[in-house]
Amino acid sequence: MDTLIVCIGNRDGGDDAIGPYIAEKMKILSPDDMVLDCGILPENYTAEVKQKKPKTLVLIDAAEMNLPAGEIRIIPKGKLGAMHISTHGIPLLVFIQYLEKEIDRIIFIGVQSETMNGSMSKPVKKSADHLIDLLKKKKINQIKTLQ
Repeated sequence: MDTLIVCIGNRDGGDDAIGPYIAEKMKILSPDDMVLDCGILPENYTAEVKQKKPKTLVLIDAAEMNLPAGEIRIIPKGKLGAMHISTHGIPLLVFIQYLEKEIDRIIFIGVQSETMNGSMSKPVKKSADHLIDLLKKKKINQIKTLQ
């Protein structure tokens, strides 16, 4: 398998729903894409990820990056430890460190949240749709890296 997309987030958590939203839309648009909706417990999917043996693993989640709502960035592993990333069981850095022993390339894509309550905000939903388009067209390289 070339690429596996792992979407993380809480459907009832405002902009934290971006992961499940993207997973759901991508499965409707193209059922053969390899997308996992891991909800708030990505660690529960490590065996499935390892079994699929992707060359590239793309993780998507809401992130606090001190940017305007909806901004999309690739977040380098070195920046993950100092950041607040969504709401799940274990820190994503631990999840990534566990999987990088088996997977050559892991890319974490964060989307700046506006609210973590209620429904997903308009800027984040718009960014989610844009991110889906980039993923479908295999244009992840167009996403800026967080500085």
